[in-house]
Amino acid sequence: MPDKLASILLAPAGLLYGVIMSVRNALYDSGLFRSWRSPIPVISVGNITTGGTGKTPLTDWIVKFYHRCGKKTAIVSRGYGRSTKGPLLVSDGKTLLVGSREAGDEVAMLAARNPASIVVVAENRREGVELILRELAGSLPEVIVLDDAFQHRRIARDLDIVVINAEEPFGRGRMLPAGRLREPLRGLRRADLIILNKVTDEHEAHGIVEKLKPAGKPVILSRTRPGKLVPVDSETAAGGEKIEEGPLRALAFAGIAAPDGFVRTLGDANVQVVKSSFFRDHQPFTADSLRSVVSDSKRLGLIPVTTEKDWFRIRDDRELRRILEGSGCRFLQIEPDLSEGSSLLEKMLRDLL
Repeated sequence: MPDKLASILLAPAGLLYGVIMSVRNALYDSGLFRSWRSPIPVISVGNITTGGTGKTPLTDWIVKFYHRCGKKTAIVSRGYGRSTKGPLLVSDGKTLLVGSREAGDEVAMLAARNPASIVVVAENRREGVELILRELAGSLPEVIVLDDAFQHRRIARDLDIVVINAEEPFGRGRMLPAGRLREPLRGLRRADLIILNKVTDEHEAHGIVEKLKPAGKPVILSRTRPGKLVPVDSETAAGGEKIEEGPLRALAFAGIAAPDGFVRTLGDANVQVVKSSFFRDHQPFTADSLRSVVSDSKRLGLIPVTTEKDWFRIRDDRELRRILEGSGCRFLQIEPDLSEGSSLLEKMLRDLL
């Protein structure tokens, strides 16, 4: 079904969803619904549209900033796509206790990239924080970062950051399921800071900033910067030394919400994408799908390249990992480039504590 026709047919459902979210927010704003407040300062990193905004790399950036400041952190996330339910301790800040199947791919990646941080998954973020307070009472963090929690208002936050994708900032202007908006745009007034991410055109970005002015919140621009290409066969894939790669011809494969951005970032990393194979966001890889990727790569003389998030989804499955062994497969690390607004964000993070 064409996207435009689907959007029209789903418009009534989107309208109903928008009404429900508006009523829910009004109940919280009026105090009839109450948010539980953690005894530890809480930062929320979220978005107002579904998928592909770059909130997880920003969460990683914030955690690393606090670690450089000598502050102990905890990450609490829903753990999208995990096989488990309820609150679960992923890492106690010393030992990684579960893998991507139990924690979700993005959370497993965050835990591996930040081994000194406590990491918890919980649909109900309050239950996640309470797990930390209960089970790690002798080694509590100084700040808790909620990954993907802007609409999760059961828990109060001391700093609310919203990440918007400059490539599709307002979800086609329609609510779920007709578009990609999670709630009406007036919800941005709850934010303390808006980060316009994945900026590629300064002129277009400033046009979006103008549209964000009614929210009355500071806006900073961010770009997606490629990190290093890491061979999956190497022990460095577990989080050790990063390996620099030269120009290469690649077959890009991933299960992400915004594959065009991945291809563009690969180009910035001096990788030429000759062929691609993309799947739905968080879609589980199968042995057949990865064999096809490896087979096509060998036939065309290409190197398979995927995202770091997708690699963490693959690495804990012995069969899938074995298929990629010897193929020369790499994953690309990415990070936000906040050069124009990092001082404001850093000040807000310091002031919180």
